[in-house]
Amino acid sequence: MQKVTKAVIPAAGLGTRMLPISHAVPKEMLPIVDLPAIACLVEEAAKSGITDILVVTGRDKDAIEDFFDYSPEYEAALNAKGKTDVVSSLRRYADLANVTFLRQKEAKGLGHAVGRARAFVGDEPFVVLYGDDVIFSHTPVAKQLIDAYEKYGRPVVGAKRVSPEWLQKYSSLKVSPIEGDPAAFFCDDMIEKPKPGEEFSDLSVLGRVLLTPDVFDVIDALPPGAGGEIQLTDAMAKIARSGGVTALEFEGERFDLGSKVGFLKANVVAGVSHPETGEEFRAFLKQFVSEMDR
Repeated sequence: MQKVTKAVIPAAGLGTRMLPISHAVPKEMLPIVDLPAIACLVEEAAKSGITDILVVTGRDKDAIEDFFDYSPEYEAALNAKGKTDVVSSLRRYADLANVTFLRQKEAKGLGHAVGRARAFVGDEPFVVLYGDDVIFSHTPVAKQLIDAYEKYGRPVVGAKRVSPEWLQKYSSLKVSPIEGDPAAFFCDDMIEKPKPGEEFSDLSVLGRVLLTPDVFDVIDALPPGAGGEIQLTDAMAKIARSGGVTALEFEGERFDLGSKVGFLKANVVAGVSHPETGEEFRAFLKQFVSEMDR
């Protein structure tokens, strides 16, 4: 079994749910306290043993590339002020992994974006970290998926249980339990954005999947699916029906940064645990909530 060392982060979407700010700032660069959201994904991948990451971008996303590059001007100014520790922290994110970039020239959906990674992936398994999803967990979710892949030898989809209304916005998995592993399920079908009555279960794919390179031929043969786009879930459904995949109910709290509420929630959770802001921010929240309840 090949070691998983590659990851793909689709980050080409327009971010229309985050307008008006996403008109000028890529949603992946919106801050989680003091880090752009995409840095959280790259860090998760690196902590999971990933060494090579492809970020699939679109137009007006140059700021993402700039963040993962050295900045001689900034470094010179900071070094002149004796702030060498800040220079080291900036370089840390540029050096987390070998991060490269490729444009998705047309907005044809998540499946199409992942399909653009064929040359980068080659014949190796790879993790996909959805650009809208930041997950805070004790063990990086990408590492949880890699462990499940090494254990069961099948592609892995990260899953969470969601309400019926959210199933219709995401996906639904047809699963059966795997004996001795309460977090893992054998999945032999799934459906993207099911209509009421079409759901298989309350488990939905959320934010992370581990795929094998045979997915690219499947993507190439797909017709447009929900929303007229090439849906990655449709490709994974074909693979599930032909041989099955592992659905892993991962440990961690997932936040949808494509939504304003998800973005705010992620910042609150990160803010109360951040070493620079945590104590003061927690005190502020306690006072703010107590005054709201009066």
